[in-house]
Amino acid sequence: MLNRKFFCTTFALGVVLAGLGSGGATAAEPAFKVGLILPMTGPFASTGRQVEGGVRTYLAEHGAEVAGRKVEIILKDDGGAPAHAKRSAQELLVNEKVDVLAGFGLTPLALAVAPLATQTKTPMMIMAAQTLAATNASPYVIRTSGTIAQITMGSAVWAAKNGMNRIVTLVPDYAPGYESEQAFKEFYSGPGREIVEQIRVPMENPDFAPFLQRVRNLKPDALYVMLPSGPGAAFLKEYASRGLEKAGIQLIAHGAVTDDDYLNKAGQETLGVVSSDYYSAAHPSEANTRFVQRFKEVTKGERPNFFGVAAYDGMHVIYNALRKTDGKADGDALLAAMKGQSFESPRGPVTLDAESRDFTQNTYIRKVEQQNGELYNVEFDVVANVSNTGKVQ
Repeated sequence: MLNRKFFCTTFALGVVLAGLGSGGATAAEPAFKVGLILPMTGPFASTGRQVEGGVRTYLAEHGAEVAGRKVEIILKDDGGAPAHAKRSAQELLVNEKVDVLAGFGLTPLALAVAPLATQTKTPMMIMAAQTLAATNASPYVIRTSGTIAQITMGSAVWAAKNGMNRIVTLVPDYAPGYESEQAFKEFYSGPGREIVEQIRVPMENPDFAPFLQRVRNLKPDALYVMLPSGPGAAFLKEYASRGLEKAGIQLIAHGAVTDDDYLNKAGQETLGVVSSDYYSAAHPSEANTRFVQRFKEVTKGERPNFFGVAAYDGMHVIYNALRKTDGKADGDALLAAMKGQSFESPRGPVTLDAESRDFTQNTYIRKVEQQNGELYNVEFDVVANVSNTGKVQ
């Protein structure tokens, strides 16, 4: 059990970065408070670190004041435990009187907090968790990351277009894995295409060797894999050592398997892996070049991934909403001002759909390549305007 003090850490970014604003908010106007609940310790700490980095990058770039209100970020560490996430939300709502709840690195953490958002009519911004259940849990939830269906459909469409007629899928044995498995099947299905086998691996200390041997024996055209970032790195090494690429079995992946946050550490085993996601640090736009540079400055050299850009965009949605409400923080008015926003993100064009409360956005097909001595997910195709269910709008 982690020491309780880790779960009560408060990081007032508004105070730290207040000097970055263009001017001082009036003394009579209270700070606009965002309660950021993230796994900053434990096995999912990399997610928390990326989201925090995205938030800090936005404030460093745009200042800590908007619509006459100082913006204060209060960070609490849930350690990846739903009970701690719920307790943190209660403390933030009751003691700190936050205006927005944000963060949520995993679906169970978001589900634990969603009833509190409904009860208090507080907008709840998911910057990471990707299952459809997360936004369905409360009418006050919005999401600025993406969904598993949005991400998976890109890999499925690419495989179908490129003559891969026999495929094995491999996903973790829990809800996000099931969603990815189902989405791949939906968007891959067609005449002459067959999913030879659907493999589910345990989340706790998975041993990939027997599963990969089974794949090699089945001799499919390709293997589709969805795994969280950490297990994804271990899988890539095992895939290489088992010789599946040499056997002509193409690896196609959900973007987390080639996560920008650790891609260079994963090594040469990642070269040539095709994946799909809504963001790559190599996305070719001026907005992304600026974002990546500023993110690295703020985080002392780290590369942003999909959660880093989701947090950055989440702050943009909050700032835009405050401008629309002229600084007023009424929960319903703020939520209404968030819905329907469209803007050019470092990931490309996004629209926060008013009905689903998810982004409609592009899904990019990427291949791991070496550029200037580093590994990147280089985009080579795109499916534009993808809804949260994976369907093109």
